[in-house]
Amino acid sequence: MSEPLHTVTTLPAARQPGCPFDPPAELLDARRHGPISRYTHPGGKPGWLITGYDLVRSVLADSRFSSRRELLNVGDFEVPPPPPGEFLLMDEPQHGRYRKPLVGKFTVRRMRLLTERIEQITADCLDAMEKAGPPTDLVTAFAKPIPTIIICELLGVPYQDRGSFQEQIDAFMGGETSEEELTAAYTATQEYLAELVVAKRANPTDDVLSELTDSDLTDEELRGISLICWPPDSTPPRTCCPSAPSPCCGTRCSWPRCGPTPHSSTGPWRSCCVI
Repeated sequence: MSEPLHTVTTLPAARQPGCPFDPPAELLDARRHGPISRYTHPGGKPGWLITGYDLVRSVLADSRFSSRRELLNVGDFEVPPPPPGEFLLMDEPQHGRYRKPLVGKFTVRRMRLLTERIEQITADCLDAMEKAGPPTDLVTAFAKPIPTIIICELLGVPYQDRGSFQEQIDAFMGGETSEEELTAAYTATQEYLAELVVAKRANPTDDVLSELTDSDLTDEELRGISLICWPPDSTPPRTCCPSAPSPCCGTRCSWPRCGPTPHSSTGPWRSCCVI
């Protein structure tokens, strides 16, 4: 007779002290019980927490599982579908209609040029850090400006607008603002991107957004696609870069243990999903 499946009552987020690369202790415990556990969504709907590496990969690659935002289980709250163009939380065929023209703009030639530009931006950031001297905040001086500059250049955001635009992006993606501030920042970002799309249609420049204006995508759809290009603060360029020196700074973890392997991960996003 097989043992009953392990049950997880809440989704933990707190990391263990000493090693920022390890998932929360509760997720590690669930993984020790097997690759799948029972989980009850807010509102009482039954679901599953998957913590096995191979099973997670299978689920994420299986089209029978949906990415649609409106199907999320968040209790009694009814989640609306994503706005046009924001394809990360859509299924086919909508997902492919938005993704394919965007992927087609990232040619080998453009990526080679981008590599050279990233190397230059990185060198400029390192030079500025050396000139400023210690102490240095790796987020503000290194991990944050590099992806910001690159994405602005890909979308063709004018240089004079980048500072204020980045402030709005940070406000609604950083997770450290009030509900009112988040709403205001999101609205301001959407308004700016709408203006940017109109400007690119009228006066195209050498950037991805200008090239996309030549497609059958509407202004509203292009605004949504532009927003998708902006990674939230929890993505690797902004969080893994500042965390990388920690194994050399007194923590007891080691690089092999913290590497993204089937048996350990840099974070719970690589080793669990909820359905």
